Amino acid sequence: MSSRIDEAVERLTGEDHGHHDNARSVPGVYDVNDLESEGMDLEVAIETQATGWKINKSSTTVDDPSILKLHLTKPPVRRIDLLFPLGAEVTARNLRGVTIKDALDAIHRAYKKRSDDELDKPYLAGFEWDKEESWTRLVVHLQLEPATFGFVGGGKRKVKRNKDEE
Repeated sequence: MSSRIDEAVERLTGEDHGHHDNARSVPGVYDVNDLESEGMDLEVAIETQATGWKINKSSTTVDDPSILKLHLTKPPVRRIDLLFPLGAEVTARNLRGVTIKDALDAIHRAYKKRSDDELDKPYLAGFEWDKEESWTRLVVHLQLEPATFGFVGGGKRKVKRNKDEE
């Protein structure tokens, strides 16, 4: 019985933080505000530029699901704000470093109830880090059509040729 009381007192005094201490200090994962004060630049994963992902669909619908495990930025950060062109903002968080999936999930939470015809530009074009505008935010770029690495752009010309032949 006294051990329970000791544990309760220990929790109240904060002597033992257990596993929660470790979660805050994952080596190599930074607080974005610390990076700003140290003047360290962020680099956004290039894989985000060709996801073929529609912002009102689940993050698992990306063309290449293997990119979801990659960190969104180098160096990895615990939290980053994602700013949309019209001013909306969402925050992606992960104590082990924000991954592309974390960012897509944060965006999806904000847009999942929107129908396709409500979205002017429904596809993710990528993220941009502009330290002049804001060190702690990434700007989200959207587009009308899905972008993928495999798409070269020659398909439309063939369609036009076929229409001309008919």
